[in-house]
Amino acid sequence: MIRYSLKCVEGHAFDSWFQSAEAFDALAAKGLLSCAVCGADDVKKAIMAPRVRKKGGVVAPEPSVADAPAPSLSTPATPVEQAMKAMQAHVEKHSTYVGGRFADEARAIHLGDAPERMIHGEAKPEEAKALIEDGVPIAPLPGVPKSKAN
Repeated sequence: MIRYSLKCVEGHAFDSWFQSAEAFDALAAKGLLSCAVCGADDVKKAIMAPRVRKKGGVVAPEPSVADAPAPSLSTPATPVEQAMKAMQAHVEKHSTYVGGRFADEARAIHLGDAPERMIHGEAKPEEAKALIEDGVPIAPLPGVPKSKAN
């Protein structure tokens, strides 16, 4: 395994592991690499310091993006994360959380058996598929409900 510091055309820096240098080259040649931040597919190796053995055979740590101070995990770091956080806040403010009853509630609202209102919650994949097949308008939402977050 080898870890490379990478950089996309937009200037985002990130690290990634590869099976070998040849594996990186093969993926790059096929255009199968993308930026972990923005998804850009123009990714190149960034300048890296080589790993150097110190006296006594101890390997000095390799400087990388991972060694930079970590951003706060509660603060969105990218515009995409900020947009997802804003969408999650909007959904939580303007809809009712129904938890695991989502499929039943969505179907009842669609059929007119329950008052029309905005809801959000969880559904098993087969429940979501059945709702879509029956024409019930649903969409997956990013993030985790506050009730399920640590």
